[in-house]
Amino acid sequence: MKGPFVIAVDGPAASGKGTIATRLGETYGVPVLDTGLLYRAVGVLAERAGVDLGDEVAVAAIAQDLHAGQLDDPGFRTRGAGEAASRVAVHPAVRAALLKMQQDFAQAPSVIDGRDIGTVIAPQAPAKLYVTASAEIRAERRWKQLKGQGEAVSYEDVLADIRKRDERDGGRENAPMRPADDSVLLDTSEMTIEQATDAARRIVEAARARWELS
Repeated sequence: MKGPFVIAVDGPAASGKGTIATRLGETYGVPVLDTGLLYRAVGVLAERAGVDLGDEVAVAAIAQDLHAGQLDDPGFRTRGAGEAASRVAVHPAVRAALLKMQQDFAQAPSVIDGRDIGTVIAPQAPAKLYVTASAEIRAERRWKQLKGQGEAVSYEDVLADIRKRDERDGGRENAPMRPADDSVLLDTSEMTIEQATDAARRIVEAARARWELS
């Protein structure tokens, strides 16, 4: 018996994967889980509690207590939250604490976006995309987003953050950010969000056709 039609959307920060995932969820009428938000929440909540983000045991305890009702906090969408997320995500105990919540979500038709969805969370997903773009393009997107949120930050600082996060997310020992062997690469560097979403939908439709025949 084949499993549910799950769409795994992986990729680095500011690649467009979050918007693509949201629009795919709307297209197919299924729920969407932004797993990066879970790590942002853990990082911010740890900072608010005065916990050292390098203290794996203490941060993991916060991750274990996290629940969906906490995820609407706008404080989880800031530049600092992204940095905190990348720092706590290197801890195996934190990833283990959040694993079940993510895997439970993948037991039903859904779209899940993150950095290790196709490799760790839902390796059985019938549709896998790895959404990327150049570091410079991603930094420009994130810089504009942060400016729109009222954050005073320079493009150069955002670019440095992006490169640092790429290195940390791709270099961690536990569940490093990388495309699954059977994922389809979608480079959005030269695409509008409408073009990127349409390209993603075509990739998913091809995967769905194969899934229905399996």
